[in-house]
Amino acid sequence: MEQTYASLLDSIRPLSLLHENSAENRLTPESLPLPSELELQSIWFNGQLGRDFITTCGKQVHIRQFGFWNRSAGPDFLHASVSINDDELSGPLEIDTQSSDWESHGHDINPSFDDTILHVIFREPKGTHFTRTSNHKEVLKVVIPESVIQTALQAPIYSSAPAHLGRCYQPLAHTSLLRINQLLEQAAKHRCQVKARRLNSIKESHGADQALWIALAETLGYRPNKIQMTVLAQRLPIKELRKQSKLNLSAIIFGTARFLHPDIHTKAPPESQLWLESLWQEWWKVRSDYDLTEDRAIAWTLHGNRPINHPQRRLATLSAIATHWTTFKKLSTNATALTEWITTLTDSHWNHHYTLTSKASEKKLALIGKDRIHEFIINHLLPLQINEKLTSATAWQAYQKIPPPAINEKVKRAHFRLFGDRKDAKQFLKKAWQHQALIQIYSDFCLADTSDCADCPFPEQLAQF
Repeated sequence: MEQTYASLLDSIRPLSLLHENSAENRLTPESLPLPSELELQSIWFNGQLGRDFITTCGKQVHIRQFGFWNRSAGPDFLHASVSINDDELSGPLEIDTQSSDWESHGHDINPSFDDTILHVIFREPKGTHFTRTSNHKEVLKVVIPESVIQTALQAPIYSSAPAHLGRCYQPLAHTSLLRINQLLEQAAKHRCQVKARRLNSIKESHGADQALWIALAETLGYRPNKIQMTVLAQRLPIKELRKQSKLNLSAIIFGTARFLHPDIHTKAPPESQLWLESLWQEWWKVRSDYDLTEDRAIAWTLHGNRPINHPQRRLATLSAIATHWTTFKKLSTNATALTEWITTLTDSHWNHHYTLTSKASEKKLALIGKDRIHEFIINHLLPLQINEKLTSATAWQAYQKIPPPAINEKVKRAHFRLFGDRKDAKQFLKKAWQHQALIQIYSDFCLADTSDCADCPFPEQLAQF
């Protein structure tokens, strides 16, 4: 039987360290490191972990409504709604990394947590840890299964693999250009399926518009502020922002991000002062509805970014697109038209300023570059369309036409490990979809293999592909 990329991928399963390491299928403290608690909360809220769980006492839980992010002290989410053995409960919901956090964070003596209906954790450390409130009520607890976490995070074991030829180089060295492109095509389509599943989870949990909004914010975050932008978009649903005027919308976004303060206009050059003063005044009117307490504030990464990628500029782009949401949504099914439209977006302040208070730049600045637009299209829009029967063929053709971005380290290493000094190796770097395929293979095999190539089944199975 002819091999497919899916069957090649199945062969890696025994090598993965992300195995089920207990009868309850739970993570232990020695397992793969988890992301930050904020990212876990974001993944939960996106619906990426699913809706159906079993409590530690054996009760069935169905999440009917994920609730709303809390802006102040108390549980992480308010007004959540769940069914527990068919009984409906509504109230706050708390997300922690492990069950011991309930006591170590002081939830057990804080009356703000007395009405919590569910405690969701990702690790069950050794020993007994009770989830009880200050009035001695036990809170039902759900431990997210490891297999669910693995699927949601799509996290490989290693962050990088050695930059040397892999054993897969030998069979690939004698494989035709056509056959290799078929392999890459299957890997790229598999990557699309993975991305589409994630987006569909958000869509099912919060609607199509909000899924599109979160995907846009995540793309604009770049690597340093990806989770920060995602959380902001979750806290500020596009459905709510669309009701605002342009100035109000910008004020809410920059205010919630905590980039506004009463004397901000005094820190800016003369041409920006009146606008910034107006922005603050609008924010002041709605501040009580959106402001975050210090412990809930979004921690932006301000250093290590190119000036053009400062998070304030990314928020400006988010604000500009939100102002024209109807147009953006309509064009989101046409990659070419969307690219052309976004590149025409302008703003009187951001055309010549890197931040809210920076001096004007003589050079005109684009709100968003084509590479970032292409990343949004290839990582979010087209994967959904490729996995839809009615649009799959057209979407795949559009996917194949997108030019390649700059070669990043993952693509570079994957390309060398697979193809080495093969004379036509550059043929596999000509399009963005090929880069996506290389990243998928690199993540699925190179970064999941504990033997540094020696025992990986990929090379042997390539001979059958």
